[in-house]
Amino acid sequence: MIGGAFMAAAGTADAINLESWDNQINKPSRFKVLSAFGDAAVLDKETQLVWEQSPDRNTRTWSGAQVFCNNRNVGNRLGWRLPTIQELASLIDPTIASPDPTLPLGHPFRNVLSSHYWSATSFAFDAAIFAWDVDLFNGVVGTRGKTDAALVWCVRGGQGVDPQ
Repeated sequence: MIGGAFMAAAGTADAINLESWDNQINKPSRFKVLSAFGDAAVLDKETQLVWEQSPDRNTRTWSGAQVFCNNRNVGNRLGWRLPTIQELASLIDPTIASPDPTLPLGHPFRNVLSSHYWSATSFAFDAAIFAWDVDLFNGVVGTRGKTDAALVWCVRGGQGVDPQ
C-alpha cells in the first residue's frame, strides 16, 4: 500500500518501512562522529556509510586513489575503499552555493576542499580512460581522465565498487 507505513518491494516478500526511512532522513543530525574510531570517522545515518572525518588533502591519479584507500588506516581500522559515484554524490547538498564545499549544513567533516574527488566508478563508455568524480566546489557529478589528479575521500561499508 503506497502512502501507508509499509510498501512491498517489487517482486519480493520484503517490505520497506517508509515512515522509518523518512525518520532517518529527517533526523536532527544526519551524521555522527564515531568515538570507536577515535573521532576520526563519521557515520552517515542516511546511508549507513562510514566516512573519514578529515579526508587527505593530496591529489592522486585514479589508480593511486584506489591504492591509497585500500591501505588506509583511520581510527585504527583498515578496510577502507574508494566510494562509488552514487555514494560520493549522496554527500552533496545542491542547496549549498559554491565556493563552499557542497555538503549538508551542520556536517562534522574537516579539511574538505571545494575540489574534485574520485569515485571508484569507471565511466562505462570508456572505462579504461575515464572515471566518475564529484566536484565539491559546485556539486557537479562528472568524469575525468584516470591519469588526472583529484582528491580522495575513503569510505567503509556499503556495496563497494559499482561496475557500471
